[in-house]
Amino acid sequence: MHEVKTPLIRLAKRDAMPAWQVWCIRGSSFIAAILLGALIFLVLGNNPISAYGTILSGSLGKSTAIRQTVKIAIPLLGTALAIAPCFKMRFWNIGAEGQITAGAVAASYFALFWADRLPGPALILVMAAAGAVAGGIWALVPAFFKAKWGTNETLFTLMMNYIIIGVVRWLQGGPWEGRPGSQIIPQFDSKAVLPKVLGVHCGWIIVLVLTVVMFIYMKYTKQGYEIAVIGESENTARYAGMNVGAIIMRTMFLSGAISGLVGFIVASGANNTLYDGVAAGVGFTAITVAWLAQLNPFAMIGISALLAVLEKGADTLQTRMNVPASISDIITGIFLFCMLGCEFFINYRLILRGGHKEVTGA
Repeated sequence: MHEVKTPLIRLAKRDAMPAWQVWCIRGSSFIAAILLGALIFLVLGNNPISAYGTILSGSLGKSTAIRQTVKIAIPLLGTALAIAPCFKMRFWNIGAEGQITAGAVAASYFALFWADRLPGPALILVMAAAGAVAGGIWALVPAFFKAKWGTNETLFTLMMNYIIIGVVRWLQGGPWEGRPGSQIIPQFDSKAVLPKVLGVHCGWIIVLVLTVVMFIYMKYTKQGYEIAVIGESENTARYAGMNVGAIIMRTMFLSGAISGLVGFIVASGANNTLYDGVAAGVGFTAITVAWLAQLNPFAMIGISALLAVLEKGADTLQTRMNVPASISDIITGIFLFCMLGCEFFINYRLILRGGHKEVTGA
């Protein structure tokens, strides 16, 4: 017989929690984020109430501010919808940034060189289709290698981001450069710009429609069921007769196509041109949106809106209160950390066993 000392702290998977407890934990994490942010403002010598008021007024105080906030939320929501089916399948698509860029490149080609050949509505439709196809093909490359040879999709999709960004930089300084030496691609013709609805480009309508479509696709279709089964167990899916490789490629093409559509929306609706930072980090931030929403498309709307409010409000904080940009990023990071951290406590519990000993047979 010998004594075995158990660890001081252990993790255990929680059973399903009541909904009210889940929301209490999430509410507590949000309050904790507010308090931690307030502490940062106090250390800097700013009034926390005034600072938070500035964030809210800067993002929601005026109609112009609301429009800017909506513009920030559009690509976040669209990209989160794009990566959701991949993540549900346990395929870690970290390449949305590159797929957005690929879609923007394809859409920009038609905006720059076909504006005098097609009428406005037809041009917009062609740009949207080109962006979706290009994004889908860009995502299909790592999916094919994963399905065929089992490559690591995380590294593959991540590296694909830098390749397409390099292509855009070459286009900026080469065949698509406007004024020689400017390293700038010309602005799109007015026919290639998305029309506005309620003061914001109509991309917000597109992503809201996509939200409904993706909810139905993932919850009520055969393809959505196959994605869920593969996410639970690839062996089970194969035993049930599913072609796992084909489903992986199909799902990744869909994910890339939606990301490419987001690229078209950003290039045509927000920027009206193409440059190497067209994705602006949205492909990575959207991962946080998808996880916080538990891959629920409707929950993604609220989380995208919250992050857009923080981002737009942080910009206002810099201009009105002379708060450094780094501090604004820290505040946003605190909120994200607390929101993600609460999911840990929802799914796991800490077990303290200090000094407890168990006796086992020799």
